[in-house]
Amino acid sequence: MKDNNLILLADAYKYSHHKLYWPGTTKVFSYLESRGGYFDATVFYGLQYFIKKYLVGKAFTQDDLDIAAEFMPKVFGRDDVFNKSKFQYILDKHNGYLPLRIKAVPEGTEVPVSNALLTIENTDPECYWLTNFIETLLMQIWYPSTVATISREVKKLVNKYYKESATEGTEAGIDFVLNDFGFRGVSSVESAGLGGSAHLINFNGSDTIAASVLVKNYYATEKVYGVSVPATEHSIVTLLGEKGEKEIFEHVLDTFPTGIVACVSDSYNIFRACKEYWGKDLKAKILSRDGVLVIRPDSGDPEMTLLAIFDILFDKFGFTTNSKGYKVLPAQVRVLQGDGVNYESIKSIYERLKEAKISAENLLFGMGGALLQKLDRDTQKYALKCSYAEIDGKDVIVQKSPTEMNAMGEITESFKKSKGGRLKLIKIDGRYETVQEHEYPELKNQLVTVFENGKLIKEYTFEEVRANSRL
Repeated sequence: MKDNNLILLADAYKYSHHKLYWPGTTKVFSYLESRGGYFDATVFYGLQYFIKKYLVGKAFTQDDLDIAAEFMPKVFGRDDVFNKSKFQYILDKHNGYLPLRIKAVPEGTEVPVSNALLTIENTDPECYWLTNFIETLLMQIWYPSTVATISREVKKLVNKYYKESATEGTEAGIDFVLNDFGFRGVSSVESAGLGGSAHLINFNGSDTIAASVLVKNYYATEKVYGVSVPATEHSIVTLLGEKGEKEIFEHVLDTFPTGIVACVSDSYNIFRACKEYWGKDLKAKILSRDGVLVIRPDSGDPEMTLLAIFDILFDKFGFTTNSKGYKVLPAQVRVLQGDGVNYESIKSIYERLKEAKISAENLLFGMGGALLQKLDRDTQKYALKCSYAEIDGKDVIVQKSPTEMNAMGEITESFKKSKGGRLKLIKIDGRYETVQEHEYPELKNQLVTVFENGKLIKEYTFEEVRANSRL
């Protein structure tokens, strides 16, 4: 049984909706938005993947439908919920091409929360039920969009602290400051590809190969955007035991005598490793290399550990003071923090370095779970809601406006209040605003038709996505 049968890719309750919509309904128009969340704006990304993988062309076959028709009655334990004829109509009338129109903001665009990012509507009045049937699938856009948002917000931090403390001319290295270490920590290979590629909108450092593969397959590019370097893990460094750690370190340097190489150095005593092995015994070899040794702590309190390590490295390798008054290690030595890294810890670490007059250019980050896994749909409060319908030829504004009780026992309006009407996204004085389709006719709708009646109308290259997200 195929696991990508589109007919089976919806929440079970949706199969009853063809009966539950009010009789005479011929049009359902819905929109996707981030209703708020941790950040004030969100980056839209990932729709093209879902369209290409699941929606474009013949979305399902007769075999798919026959299998679903046998399977779905078992889900409900009754025969009057799933209606095979609804899908048969799409096969017979449209050859399996979905009669839908999707408009969306260009991928990679950052839009303030509480704005429409996507609209979807049926183009065949018989398929009014189809618009929200695919909500389950399209809603998963929340994931790559939220990763792209977190990654971009970190890049804002990096830019800020580089501007304040880093040597002029080192900005080119910003694209490699935050590295994706999240492949092993995600829920699936598909998650790795989606989340990892979302990170590549903003940075180039990545150990998540699935991300570069997804970009190549779904975003029309030949370039590999996720790049990495040779690096050790504890299984390598501990092979000769504690007494053999220095020998392993030297072997690492000899194996890659040029270029960047990263070495985890906390297998036993990170401070001894920095002071005696890297900073004394192997110092000459490091400084004579045509490349960079990246020393990686992997335990302890990140702020205190990093401050102690930098004190040792400055003492052993020396430093220069840049024009902004911040200390910089020799170009052959850098440090990478890959443990306990998230948006808040990066901000806190940068602040501590700034207080200690340590330039941001000395430090790189690796983020795993906090980049690709420690997030959910409510991080940015994504929702897809119906806002307009046509019933018996009449326009109907559809909107929910719930009240809720707060912690003080007061009844207030909920943040879950939805928008009503046929919506578009415009720019007024450089600011995004969601309005009715008939308003501001002189202003361009920023939501572009990307899918219509089974066809991909607008395709973005990854270069375009990155350009849209550029700070």
